[in-house]
Amino acid sequence: MKEEKIIVPANGYLMLFLFLILFFGGIFAIPFTKNPWFALAIVAAILIAPGFVMVQPNNSRVLLLFGKYVGTVKKNGFYWVNPFYTKTKISLRASNFDSERLKVNDKLGNPVMISTILVWRVENTFKAAFDVDNFENFVRVQTDAAVRKLASMYPYDNFADEGLDEDITLRSSVNEVSEALEKELEERLAIAGIEVLEARIGYLAYAQEIASAMLKRQQATAIVAARHKIVEGAVSMVEMALDELGKKQIVDLDEERKAAMVSNLMVILCGDKDASPIVNAGTLNH
Repeated sequence: MKEEKIIVPANGYLMLFLFLILFFGGIFAIPFTKNPWFALAIVAAILIAPGFVMVQPNNSRVLLLFGKYVGTVKKNGFYWVNPFYTKTKISLRASNFDSERLKVNDKLGNPVMISTILVWRVENTFKAAFDVDNFENFVRVQTDAAVRKLASMYPYDNFADEGLDEDITLRSSVNEVSEALEKELEERLAIAGIEVLEARIGYLAYAQEIASAMLKRQQATAIVAARHKIVEGAVSMVEMALDELGKKQIVDLDEERKAAMVSNLMVILCGDKDASPIVNAGTLNH
């Protein structure tokens, strides 16, 4: 048998009533009747007692008879089973696992620190109890392995200077990375009968030895991108200024003066600091 078998045992309250009759009836009957055979009622009650089992909500009992799987009780309530059954408790509640921060290499080989938050629960008690040695430890180990594999599949970030054109990165593609992590964990944990409810990256950062350098790199990339936008805007403004001067015939500029005007405007518009104007009190040539 490789699949889970759901069973509903006998009502525990009826057997409890029978237990009380046999046990206390035997105790009171022996001194009054002087018949030792009533001791068998007490022995029977003692044999019945180990069969009582209580199943709380979102819990289960896996039943074994001398090593043979009998079934699983998932319905909550008070039951009675064969006293010789071995009853193993397995929780069906959702569990939260926050993995340790692991140092792994991303797709580009950069060391990053990463951890994951996993929400899981047991779906198949047979696989959880018998297909793996310890299903809780199995979840921890396989989660670490899945995170390591995931980090090696994607870059931490997308840098244009490396010629990298990745749509999915660990830092910006949160939904896509979480879906890939869930799929990877579902495949790994299926052998243990574990259902993955949610999996997502809980912590992500560059490793300490390169964190400072990568921060400067990100800042430089942002500055270059900003400068690119500034230059584009400045060129458009200079072009518009020359066109308007020519259309309205405010001043007739030769090529040399146009070049000087373009140079001055570009310095003013693209400079880091405010320009200090110099007023020419002479002629256009001086």
